[in-house]
Amino acid sequence: MSENKLKTVILGLNEGGKLLIEASQAAGLFEIEAVADKDINLVEKTANELKCEAYDDFRQLITATDSRLSRDNRVLFVAEYTSACDEYIKMAMKKKFNVLKLPPIGRNFDEAAEFVRLGEEEKIIFTIANTGRYAKGFLALRDYIMKNKLEQVFLVTVFCTFSEPPPNTWHTDPKLSGGGVLLHDCYRIIDQIVLNFGLPQQIYSLNTNQAKDKQQRSYLTEDTAVVTLKFSDTLVGNIITSRRSGIGPQQEYLRFFDKDKILTVNEKQLNIRDGRGEIAGQQEFSDTELERMTLLLRDFAISILSPEENKSVSTGRENLKNMAVIESAYLSARTGFPEEPARIIQMPPAVPTIQMKFD
Repeated sequence: MSENKLKTVILGLNEGGKLLIEASQAAGLFEIEAVADKDINLVEKTANELKCEAYDDFRQLITATDSRLSRDNRVLFVAEYTSACDEYIKMAMKKKFNVLKLPPIGRNFDEAAEFVRLGEEEKIIFTIANTGRYAKGFLALRDYIMKNKLEQVFLVTVFCTFSEPPPNTWHTDPKLSGGGVLLHDCYRIIDQIVLNFGLPQQIYSLNTNQAKDKQQRSYLTEDTAVVTLKFSDTLVGNIITSRRSGIGPQQEYLRFFDKDKILTVNEKQLNIRDGRGEIAGQQEFSDTELERMTLLLRDFAISILSPEENKSVSTGRENLKNMAVIESAYLSARTGFPEEPARIIQMPPAVPTIQMKFD
């Protein structure tokens, strides 16, 4: 049975890495060969439990497993923050590892585009683990839209609040993190916006943070963002998001307004109200993040094992649209003017690459 499983190495044993381990075991299509993390005690403990190799050096993880594993159907799971492993992701791609990365796809559009370019050059599968695509609440939304053919949506609004990150970490450094709450916490809901409503024509954004020292500005990533989206002359939207501490539970929902309906959705609930605000339908779900990740990993594995019959899921190329939205928001916050995601996609990269094409 193990001969039919994908030989898998995992980079990063944070909470995301632990989720990937559990989900890969539940999916039944992966055999973990090695794990790596900077915490030597954690990596040795995890490797002992999994009966696999342990590394605290990311480069050694890639080079050692490259020499030991066949180049057929091998996989790298990336849970580590991009700032700590970007060069090793590229190294793995060049050595023909298929790569599944926890979101975001990169710290900025150029970095993301470079990952996509390299993956396509090396003819490997590069997938971003957007588990929201497998959440029953969002699947119910997609099903409702397809069945009811809503064509008069005029307003899309998103509200998200998240726990404040620990102070003095990589979150506070824009070079290491690429961004704050918008990039790292809102990525999955932005993925849903783009999936359901397409790429906005224009974006205008205002950002701020909770840094106390406004003169030194040592803390530059945003804790709060208000983003306005223009999809067309008849459809606009906004995103309001903030990190906070000690002010109630985390919240996250997407709401949109049709001619005679208001739909509110998150991962576990779809609520439909009529034009008078009365409930016209409601669905609640109890699926977990582990269940969503397991489904995603199964599809990822099948797309590698049987690529002719199975399309890749949440590809890097698809996710460039998400990054164009986020990068446009950050650019607008700096310039004070609306920005166009389509221009970000069409911009020549910082280094020569193949031309990106989109449907």
